[in-house]
Amino acid sequence: MDTLRALPSVHQLLEESEAVAMVSAHGRPLVRFAVQRVLDEERASGAVAEPPMRWARVERLIRELRRPRLRPVVNATGVILHTNLGRAPLARAAAEAVARVASSYSTVEFDPLTGRRGRRHDLLGELLRYLTGAEATAVVNNCAAAVLLMLTALARGKEVIVARGELVEIGGGFRMPEVMRLSGARMVEVGTTNRTRAEDYAAAVTPKTVAIMKVHASNFQVVGFTESVELKPLAAIARQHQLWLLHDLGSGALLDTTTYGLAAEPRVQDSLLSGVDLVAASADKLLGGPQAGLLLGRADLVERVMKHPLARAVRVDKLTIAALGATLDLYLTQSFDEVPIWNMLRASADSVRRRAQAWQSRLAELGVAADVAAAESTVGGGSLPGERLPTTVVAITPRQGGATDLLARLRAHEPAVIGRIVEERVLLDPRTVLPGEDDAVIDAVAGSMS
Repeated sequence: MDTLRALPSVHQLLEESEAVAMVSAHGRPLVRFAVQRVLDEERASGAVAEPPMRWARVERLIRELRRPRLRPVVNATGVILHTNLGRAPLARAAAEAVARVASSYSTVEFDPLTGRRGRRHDLLGELLRYLTGAEATAVVNNCAAAVLLMLTALARGKEVIVARGELVEIGGGFRMPEVMRLSGARMVEVGTTNRTRAEDYAAAVTPKTVAIMKVHASNFQVVGFTESVELKPLAAIARQHQLWLLHDLGSGALLDTTTYGLAAEPRVQDSLLSGVDLVAASADKLLGGPQAGLLLGRADLVERVMKHPLARAVRVDKLTIAALGATLDLYLTQSFDEVPIWNMLRASADSVRRRAQAWQSRLAELGVAADVAAAESTVGGGSLPGERLPTTVVAITPRQGGATDLLARLRAHEPAVIGRIVEERVLLDPRTVLPGEDDAVIDAVAGSMS
């Protein structure tokens, strides 16, 4: 108890020179909070800290509170659309568009020609209609929201037929059956896990059926003894029974992936040409834009969906609209080399190998031994499941400690460098490291190995 009497008061500490300097940098309320927290810790522990240690603790606490939790990292994992790392990095034009709109007022719901209120989901309509051929379009905050909104507005209290093999779960526990139940639609499963035929859909139609839904396989493949029904036959069944054909496309691809040496990924425009009435797709996957969900298709259905009360709850903000608009403009002008993910996808094995070898040479100059090794990159993000791209990685064996410890040290670097571990070696893949980030990788490795 006598020891605790030696604790100074908050007021006393705030008068000291150390506090005055901190107040100048961080503001008095934050410094007062940190001082109070440190004094509470000393009181709880029963140990009074020496002034230098106390002020160091106050400074650390303030820095920790002010440290941004959302900050840039270097993706050296080789996963191009890494969901945990924010999926697609934005093109420079998109980032600049966000900055312009963020710091000013905007036309997000205002028509300057008429002086009247506008609708935000109309802002990108002309661009999306041109690029996809859709009658009408709308943008919401992600593809999951687009699917939920579509089903809620069109199929609540009605039956929707879906193949059993398409009842997927993707990252974060997003399960298609649960989304359909939440929407109020009654899910009717047809076929088996590996085989579904056209007659399975036709036989499941009842007077309560309102739609057939096709779901993208997302992040898994069923191989071997399999059979599924393509969109055109499904569209024919839907027309015969006066149903809607809905498509959860997911990836949002607008380009032909086969021209990049990749497997075929269904494009938005292909779905619409096949007779789909309404497509839901992502903007932050193979489209390469910000997180958003696209709804594209028949004008009457888009209008009906966007009039549903849920539409307001899942609408996008002005920053997303700005970023998506700038990204779509790059497609409009066919400036695909300015979309980062397409640069990564089309990077040749030779170019990636040369970059890895350059890293190895620079690290050797700093006294860090590293190998280059053949490996594989992946697309990720629920797109092109099973697709692998040949790559060359820098492989580092820690001199002390294990690979897990080295990976932790790389994550602690500023900016953090995120790699992966294979056979107790840390692998860093140049394919997913953006131009201009090479120095950060070298600095992080050199610092972590010292």
